[in-house]
Amino acid sequence: MTWRDDMGLTGPAPTTEHRDSGRSLFRRGGDLAPRERPSALARAKPVLGLVVVMWVLEILDIVLRGALDRFGIRPLEAEGLVGVLASPLLHGSIPHLISNTGALLVLGSLIAWITGRWWLITAGIWVLSGLGTWLIGGPGTLHIGASGVVYGYAAFLVTYAILSRRILALLAAVVTVALYGGIVFGLLPVNPHISWQGHLMGAAAGILVAFLDTRQARQDRQERTRGRLR
Repeated sequence: MTWRDDMGLTGPAPTTEHRDSGRSLFRRGGDLAPRERPSALARAKPVLGLVVVMWVLEILDIVLRGALDRFGIRPLEAEGLVGVLASPLLHGSIPHLISNTGALLVLGSLIAWITGRWWLITAGIWVLSGLGTWLIGGPGTLHIGASGVVYGYAAFLVTYAILSRRILALLAAVVTVALYGGIVFGLLPVNPHISWQGHLMGAAAGILVAFLDTRQARQDRQERTRGRLR
């Protein structure tokens, strides 16, 4: 038998031995350089880096006497759209930042550990919650702080656990509810000085991102399974 390639070249057909050796060589090559999974500490480093940036900006804002706060979200104002990206980095005071720091570190690290996609998940929650707050926030108001991201993280972890039903995800959801279950009251419009709109949009963004992320993860697993079956 002969073989013909797309360029019209011919030659003796490869034997089964040759084909099998090629596949085994490919596997051995993969084994020689296995892909290393990052450690738990390595996965959590970006979360710590984000918090450090927030603290640096808050100290700078104190020096500038609150000049940076004007870059928060101003609902339905074109110039207020810059706050979609900037608002979570800004806080009204040190106590305000302290209240968000612990939750960001704990919940953000849990997401990094159980999914390995902290950057993508954070970006989705960050942008969607900001846009939602810009749309439904009260006219003439200014929204700053990472609370929306915190609510997004919490909602993501609980929703992801329900959808994926993975042991680690379920444990992370239990920790989330145990430590931060009380934040659900922040969704109520009871305090005019608290952005319940930001909290609500953050939670909605977390749920949506969890659905999208879980769907993609399932598709990836199905593709890997089909690849192994071939």
